[in-house]
Amino acid sequence: MFKKVLIANRGEIAVRVIRACHELGISAVAVFSDADAHAAHVREADEAINIGPAASSESYLKGERIIEAALGIGAEAIHPGYGFLSERAWFARAVRNAGLVFVGPPAEAIEAMGSKVAARTLAIAHDVPIVPGTTEPITDVAEAERLAKKFGYPVLLKAAAGGGGKGMRVVRDAKDFRSSLDAARREAKNAFGDDAVYIEKYIEGPRHVEIQVLADSHGNVISLGERECSVQRRHQKMIEEAPSVAVTPELRARMGETAVRAAKAAGYVNAGTCEFLLDKNGSFFFLEMNTRLQVEHPVTEYVTGIDLVQWQLRIAAGEKLPFRQEDIVPRGWAIECRITSEDPANGFLPSTGRIEYLHIPSGPGVRWDSGIETGSEVGLHYDPMLAKLIVYARTREDAVERMHRALTELAVFGVETSREFHLRVMEDEEFRRGDIEIQWLERRLPSILEKLPPSSVLRSAAVAAALVADRDRGRRQPPGTETLTTGDATPVHSSWKQAARVEGLR
Repeated sequence: MFKKVLIANRGEIAVRVIRACHELGISAVAVFSDADAHAAHVREADEAINIGPAASSESYLKGERIIEAALGIGAEAIHPGYGFLSERAWFARAVRNAGLVFVGPPAEAIEAMGSKVAARTLAIAHDVPIVPGTTEPITDVAEAERLAKKFGYPVLLKAAAGGGGKGMRVVRDAKDFRSSLDAARREAKNAFGDDAVYIEKYIEGPRHVEIQVLADSHGNVISLGERECSVQRRHQKMIEEAPSVAVTPELRARMGETAVRAAKAAGYVNAGTCEFLLDKNGSFFFLEMNTRLQVEHPVTEYVTGIDLVQWQLRIAAGEKLPFRQEDIVPRGWAIECRITSEDPANGFLPSTGRIEYLHIPSGPGVRWDSGIETGSEVGLHYDPMLAKLIVYARTREDAVERMHRALTELAVFGVETSREFHLRVMEDEEFRRGDIEIQWLERRLPSILEKLPPSSVLRSAAVAAALVADRDRGRRQPPGTETLTTGDATPVHSSWKQAARVEGLR
């Protein structure tokens, strides 16, 4: 096992990896930008290195600088977390060429699966079902328009080099094709430095279901079951759960076998995720492979009992997987809510400020993965995700109730958060039935946000407001009677305040 690992990331995922390192007896090294000098992950680590200014392009995306830091401090491996450099083949190759271990798949597997176009080509060659579409980026607009007509509108334009909803446009009419293509290319270029876009048939009303795989360097690849990720806003996942209400044991086996086949075809090693669209008839179509740890990995950890981050490190150190596929059966139900510094009542605009107070929910089956604490500064430099709230229970119904209770206990003062949004979703009857698909949230979002909290909550809030108002009234003093305090605690009449008030009345 490694003695020292550098984590090339920040926030909650950096804290998560640091904890896994400590449990395995590994010394953890954090990197940080100027903006993160006092961040939680810096204090959690055994050592920390400043890698540049606040802008991620000058710090967390500076691969050469991160490798130099790892070599200089004596680290043996680099864990990329997710985002930033985690799916950059050139970085994985540079780490390897520097004599270090990249805690993730080999660069060749990232190249094979990291590009959506390359992944689709590989999938076709190995009988992995895919949505009808192109296997090469669009170069000829007229040809692309012809293909869109052939596939039938609506079609989906997708950036070849990345995910997270960036560089993605749904086109429902031929007259909008060219303007949508231009917009998708611009966004893809800004987000990934690559404006390559491909086209595929847009399937109406499917679920987004993904399969977690683990692969070691000894040829063993297993599926750890599915995650339901259909609650999305603008192609960004908001709530994830495992297992899925739509997946039977038989379907789970078929999807798992397909994901394992795709991973083996790519020569995949370490943790990865195959994403699928699942239609109402039980047919599924390969979308892409995320060649990294997923944000939502905790729900899989809960229902399988397998620590994915520890196994990333174990696999990178050369260990062999001890699990058999037939032993992987989901037990119980887990749900994750992404707590972001966004204001749902104001179009999910980012919120910035200082965390003045933080109360973290607890109790049986409640987990809080976070990179914030009281006093943390929340800016605009990075992703707005503050933390992940995860719950586990025996059934889905129990898990929904537990999540609602945990969200009610959660308190974050100083910035607006997505907490209220998640509470309203947990109260929604369609969500509680599991009657969701990837367009569900876009369709229901206005009604969810307009819904008032239960009357008992409103009564409690009114009582609390009245008590606070009464307290504040009791603290007020008649104008002109305020006092100041000297160094020896002697009250002194404030003539300055009285004079200012008199002047203000003129």
